[in-house]
Amino acid sequence: MNPILECRNLVKKYGYKEALSNLDLTVERGKIVGLLGPNGSGKTTLIKLSNGLLSPTSGELLIDGKPVGVETKKIVSYLPERTYLNSWMKVSNIIDFFTDFYDNFDKNKAYEMLERLHINPKDQLKTMSKGTKEKVQLILVMSRKADLYLLDEPIGGVDPAARDYILNTIISNYNPDGTILISTHLISDIEQILDDVIFIQNGTIIKTASVDDIRSQEGKSIDTLFREVFRC
Repeated sequence: MNPILECRNLVKKYGYKEALSNLDLTVERGKIVGLLGPNGSGKTTLIKLSNGLLSPTSGELLIDGKPVGVETKKIVSYLPERTYLNSWMKVSNIIDFFTDFYDNFDKNKAYEMLERLHINPKDQLKTMSKGTKEKVQLILVMSRKADLYLLDEPIGGVDPAARDYILNTIISNYNPDGTILISTHLISDIEQILDDVIFIQNGTIIKTASVDDIRSQEGKSIDTLFREVFRC
């Protein structure tokens, strides 16, 4: 089976600053993968490159064996770190927009998740808290039957009590044949749902491993290993 995401000697520079440095990476299908690293390590840059919001300086990035472009965007569902939806819109308006725009968007699933999270589809975004807006964005992302879900800090803006709801929404609603790549610094909150981890620092991959291997071979939690590696 072909990997869902491949990077080969991938470089991204912002002027003289190198955000990603000759990065080589393979992400397999059917996994929930944590992209873990300190602030400024290159996590968001890699996610934006994978979604086509940035272009590589050099090297190659493939999604489902294809260069990033129109075809790959059809199978990638992206949750950015910041809210991007227009505040005057009602949730129901946004769902209608996504239904028209994405062939793989499941409108019924979106409304089911809204009900479970007690969000009124008739509400405008401007009446919602930051955390509720982020829940709406997550619902939109997870209502697509995508091959690759790119989630940039999906629980960073919500209170601890809501994080379990968010994580349950993620694992209960993604395409089981797809892959989720989650960027976060809240390791202890998400490590129970991860299959694999990628440690990144200064634009370089410093470790990739399965969660089970880390626990069995090193006898440590992912959070503990992360703190040791990055001296948090």
